[in-house]
Amino acid sequence: MIRKSRKINKKRGSRTCGGGCSKKRRGAGHRGGRGNAGSGKEKKQKYTWFQIYKPNHLGKYGFQRAGFLRSDMEGINVSFLDQNLDALEAKGALEYQDDVPVVDVAKLGIEKVLGSGRITRPMIVKAPHFSERAKTKIVDAGGQAISS
Repeated sequence: MIRKSRKINKKRGSRTCGGGCSKKRRGAGHRGGRGNAGSGKEKKQKYTWFQIYKPNHLGKYGFQRAGFLRSDMEGINVSFLDQNLDALEAKGALEYQDDVPVVDVAKLGIEKVLGSGRITRPMIVKAPHFSERAKTKIVDAGGQAISS
């Protein structure tokens, strides 16, 4: 229906402008919170509206492009190899060749040897990848770094 003047113009001058009690429209509580508050499952005042009009709003969708932040390559430090020969032998990753320990890191499911820590004895380390520091520490101790 076409009106000559807006309804609110008629209500100007009255205390509540047709809104009932003067406390009713105070704050965001009368609309169930600000923004998308109440759209989740816990507080359900807007949950059904979101299910009908924005069904894909909740939850995760699509591919998350954060691959550059992490490396899927497992690493182990040189100091761990030096200090835990008994544990490596128990897991079948250690052999001896002329009284020199030969560690095959790939048998542990690890792809890269990292250079943190200290190495105190000569050892032969076989791994798919080495960091530069790890290679220099192994060679300086009198061992070999063999890429497999």
